[in-house]
Amino acid sequence: MTAWRQVLELTIGDEDLSRLTAIARSRTEPASRVERARMLLAYREEPSFFAVGRALGVHHQTVQRCVERAVAYGPLTALDDRPRPGREPTITAEAKAWLVDLACRKAKELGYPHELWTTRLLARYAREHGPAAGHDCLASLVQGTVCKILNSHEVKPHKVRYYLERRDAEFEDKMAEVLCVYREVAILKKAAAGSKKSTEAVAVVSYDEKPGIQAIATTAPDLPPKPGVHATFARDYEYKRHGTLSLLAGIDLLTGKVHALVRDRHRSREFVEFLKLLDAAYPAHTAIKLILDNHSAHISKETKAWLADQPAGRFAFTFTPKHGSWLNLVEGFFSKLARSVLRHIRVASKQELKDRIMAAIDDVNRHAVVHTWSYKLNKAA
Repeated sequence: MTAWRQVLELTIGDEDLSRLTAIARSRTEPASRVERARMLLAYREEPSFFAVGRALGVHHQTVQRCVERAVAYGPLTALDDRPRPGREPTITAEAKAWLVDLACRKAKELGYPHELWTTRLLARYAREHGPAAGHDCLASLVQGTVCKILNSHEVKPHKVRYYLERRDAEFEDKMAEVLCVYREVAILKKAAAGSKKSTEAVAVVSYDEKPGIQAIATTAPDLPPKPGVHATFARDYEYKRHGTLSLLAGIDLLTGKVHALVRDRHRSREFVEFLKLLDAAYPAHTAIKLILDNHSAHISKETKAWLADQPAGRFAFTFTPKHGSWLNLVEGFFSKLARSVLRHIRVASKQELKDRIMAAIDDVNRHAVVHTWSYKLNKAA
């Protein structure tokens, strides 16, 4: 006698339904959870184990077990495997703690030439020294187990994440000074937009140097892309160095114009030369305010001597804090220049590199963009 088809009443709330839908469409969830979420959603639309199994390519008993667990424990709980007894762990909690503590030290501290651990090296050290430390269970430790232990504690001793240490005791105060200058720029822009007249009373320039721009030449011609052959430019791996150049540049934060010099070095005399360039670019009654970092050329005797000969109020410097160059808006311009012009650049000489950099500056000035700083501006006094 054929048994009646069994139908289980599966109730899924709105919150669980939206969660199941997201999991069923996910590309990062484990495949088992995605498959079970699809089973439950399909069974909700058509409560038939056979129909759902046929549609998803699984056995109807697999669908039945998933639905029964969802009815008994809840839809989201049914997505995960039930805990199994398994074998008792052979590595003790104390041994794991010892291994994690070891991973939090540098390999060089224990006599290795390596700066950081590799999981293979860490496993070898644990096998050699673990039993002596009272952890006999580590005598046959393998690399895969090390990875699992470290992952469970979210420790990655083979990687480095950089951070920026604040070494300036007056960081907050100096940052506030820079932000106040940006606030002044915002006020001047608003006033100029309201009167529809450009002001010449003050100019605010964000300035910095980009040293070490390499003049690199190819030793063989680049090969252009060919459809169906190779999609990119092809370049011989050999190259020839012609030296480096330094770009001294400042952005007028009110007009967007970039003032620039390209020189072999960026000493005090080059910085004074840049100040002379600014002096010639603005009317005599304009106060020129510069935002710049703490490079020695900016506060050298040569620079101070030249500034002393200028009219009072002509130049005013606002220094960013140490390790606070990210506060200088010109850094964004340098980043864009490096990505759009300097990346992959090849030249026959330093002079060609200089000409192409200045041509890029001229192109920027033809379509000047007024840069705006908004991050943390609300903290300005």
